[in-house]
Amino acid sequence: MSDSRLNVFVAGHRGMVGSAIARALAARGDVNVVCRTHAELDLTDQQQVRAFFASEPVDMVYMAAGRVGGIHANNTYRAEFIQQNLAMATNVIHESHQAGVRKMLYLGSSCVYPKLAPQPIVESALLTGELESTNSPYALAKIAGIMLCQSYNIQYGTDYRCLMPSNLYGPGDNYHPENSHVIPALLRRFHEARESGTPEIAIWGTGTPRREFLHVDDLAQACLQVMDVDRELYDACAGSGGTHLNAGSGYDVTIGELAHMVANAVGYRGEITFDPSKPDGTPRKLLDNSAITSLGWRPRIGLAEGLQSTYRDIVRDGIIG
Repeated sequence: MSDSRLNVFVAGHRGMVGSAIARALAARGDVNVVCRTHAELDLTDQQQVRAFFASEPVDMVYMAAGRVGGIHANNTYRAEFIQQNLAMATNVIHESHQAGVRKMLYLGSSCVYPKLAPQPIVESALLTGELESTNSPYALAKIAGIMLCQSYNIQYGTDYRCLMPSNLYGPGDNYHPENSHVIPALLRRFHEARESGTPEIAIWGTGTPRREFLHVDDLAQACLQVMDVDRELYDACAGSGGTHLNAGSGYDVTIGELAHMVANAVGYRGEITFDPSKPDGTPRKLLDNSAITSLGWRPRIGLAEGLQSTYRDIVRDGIIG
């Protein structure tokens, strides 16, 4: 008996987002999940990507691959962030089209929106103002990916959809001491401070910027939901001419509040201070998620609960000592 299941390529399956999508797809049981490691397939190499699609039957793509990092990494490795993310987006989108792949979900980031966009940020705010300078190379690469999907849809009739998530956390995150995002960075710092008995921790910036956080498993369910709906319904809900949808929790907290929530999850009882000489980044980034919730998706994991479960997992798995 032939296998009638769709072959779904998850690009970036070892990353936080890609691994969550691969888990969610595998749990459904109605698709064959196709994955390649970086050693097996370098997505920045067009010839390798072309050869992959020529040799592997793929019906659908989840484009979750990319070079990612926090403020320090984005601001330090600006050339790598724009070049590598541009190359991956161009190669995967173009070679998918060349191979006849009609359906794709491209994952971006809330940093594609202007630094001072009105809050909560609606999809139509894209390209209406100046980007946050510390991560503008990465943001521009992600905007280019959105425009690529839109352009192929208009010119060739493909069904390439885009989802812009808020700040993410959860299983598979990066806990590098310098290049991680804010939640894994804080989890590591508070854990190490608790273990060493450090009486005080200073957090970058003033602590006043507000951020929205979404558990990556909630995002994975949003991805599947967006890909399952009819094209007409997706186009009706997506902003900016049907280019993309936001995916967020719907509420935000200050970095100061977040620091205290992480300290509580870890069990750190020392003093928390702030260093205003360090950059704050964007003052606020809260996404309007009314479009995607109209499709029936709702986040299920609250921030306090998610922080506690994430900390338990990384201690259990020995990710932080």
